[in-house]
Amino acid sequence: MRYFLSYLIPLIFLFYTVFASDYHEQLNLKPLPQSSLLASFNFRSNTSLSQFEAHNFRYFPRSLGQILQHVGTRELHLRFSLGRWDAESWGARPWDGTKEGGTGVELWAWLEADTEEQADHKWLTLTNALSGLFCASLNFIDETRTTRPVMSFQPEGDHGSTVDRLHLLHGVLPHEIVCTENLTPFLKLLPCKGKAGISSLLDGHKLFDASWQSMAIDVRPICVEGQECILQIELTIDMVLDIERSKRPRDNPIPRPLPGHELKCNTSKPYHSSDTCFPSDFAEGDDWSLDGIFGKPMKGTCSLTDPNILPVCIQVPQTREIYNTPDAAEIKNPDGLSRCYRVPSEGDFALLLPHMSQEGDNAKTLADETVQPETPLLYAERSFTGHGQERGGVQSILRNPSPDTEVEFVYMESLPWFMRVYVHTLKARVEGTPNPTNDIIEEIYYRPALDRARGTQLELRMRIPPASIVVLTYDFEKSILRYTEYPPDANRGFDVAASIITILPSTSPNAPPALKKTSNLRTTSLLLSLPTPDFSMPYNVIIFTSTAMALAFGGLYNILVRRFVGADEGPENAGGLKGKLALVVTKLSIMLKNRKAKVE
Repeated sequence: MRYFLSYLIPLIFLFYTVFASDYHEQLNLKPLPQSSLLASFNFRSNTSLSQFEAHNFRYFPRSLGQILQHVGTRELHLRFSLGRWDAESWGARPWDGTKEGGTGVELWAWLEADTEEQADHKWLTLTNALSGLFCASLNFIDETRTTRPVMSFQPEGDHGSTVDRLHLLHGVLPHEIVCTENLTPFLKLLPCKGKAGISSLLDGHKLFDASWQSMAIDVRPICVEGQECILQIELTIDMVLDIERSKRPRDNPIPRPLPGHELKCNTSKPYHSSDTCFPSDFAEGDDWSLDGIFGKPMKGTCSLTDPNILPVCIQVPQTREIYNTPDAAEIKNPDGLSRCYRVPSEGDFALLLPHMSQEGDNAKTLADETVQPETPLLYAERSFTGHGQERGGVQSILRNPSPDTEVEFVYMESLPWFMRVYVHTLKARVEGTPNPTNDIIEEIYYRPALDRARGTQLELRMRIPPASIVVLTYDFEKSILRYTEYPPDANRGFDVAASIITILPSTSPNAPPALKKTSNLRTTSLLLSLPTPDFSMPYNVIIFTSTAMALAFGGLYNILVRRFVGADEGPENAGGLKGKLALVVTKLSIMLKNRKAKVE
């Protein structure tokens, strides 16, 4: 991530030395391989703790601040994530993975309380309040979905003497669908409400059409020696957009085959001709613009932001041509890998990257278009093993790509209570060796599940040798639920939260810069299939019972209400064929008389 954050180092240094402004925002663009674009929106607001405690809200959103004060929240981290980060193609995660969460909604916070019972009560109040504020199902984070991590999370803020009274609670909803109704409350927390500045580019249709997207909210106190402590809120939106798909007009979003003369063919193939086309790799070298990708132009700058912070930066080589509006000023970074733009306060800002021809005399290569993605510190993937409806297993494959540096990290699993883990089956081995290795797992924290009361919490402190692949496996047993505990889509399965991997800073003096700070990554969530009853049987029982009750009630009601008389007790000429014919003749004569009366 050194290239991604190279232009932010002066900003961070300035922020921690002198609080020049209480609000700033910045958009970072980074073209990725396979015709993708990473867009990172960052908004940061500060307020002094004395002003916050006095309920004087200026840049800090009042709606969120009142909730934090009511429940005694000293530090808060909320994540909305959707999609999968392709580390093999896109490289290291933005912000070292510290701004992303698992699929769905993830929340962890430090609450000030005297006892665990009081902390649980405040946690319940916090989740219900945030559920209403962000239009999410956070109220479903109950005690079965709540854990108390021991090794995975550390406070990012400065809490001083109150750290002993803080309780860390963590909850996740992997089945939560993140959509536009979560973006609208997010924008309302910003000073300019999405009307000006980089937030004017945010659109729900583009954001949730991305290949991967994450929304993060971080609230933490920061204290600098000799200055008053401040409370900082940082809002971040990261998305990976497919350039070709994003350029489709909103009124015609359905992809249709291109005409033959518009196909992009690889002319280097020997069989290339007017009627034979081999498609070129994705759309490298194609032109794209800021308003074409996001569907609308950027409307100036937010009037409250720090004018010393450049609002738009893009990470491309110096050889890449970029056109911008005449009123904007381009400032290139000395490292030659990024450039930023000073945007006028009023008017629309446009950015255009023209087509780069990869053929002819002035042919360009991929290195002229994008910066080579940085290799991640660790690759991780997780899957289920086994078969049947009674037992199963989990397999996690962890790969260290570094040829000379080992990686130390904490691996955390937060499992539902109906996955009964067999801890004695936990094994870790280096791929290529048949027997498990004892020196990989250094420390284990295990909190077993209680049926319908709490889930399983498993934390492992591990160390992977350089250029090695470690396979972590364990077995579990599937519980049988009550029929009322199944969701409406029971046959789809149950979502299992992603594993959380916290890479610890290295103490070695020869470690690379990326390993000298904490970073995170999360695996994908899993879909667990449990023994599911045949829900058509209750339906059949209900239908059969209802039919039997209808027949019984109908017959009984008919017997009780109907009056039975003998044939000789009825009116004369009421029985027999003669009586029936006389009755029909009488009815016909009455009908004819009525018709004649209407005609007259």
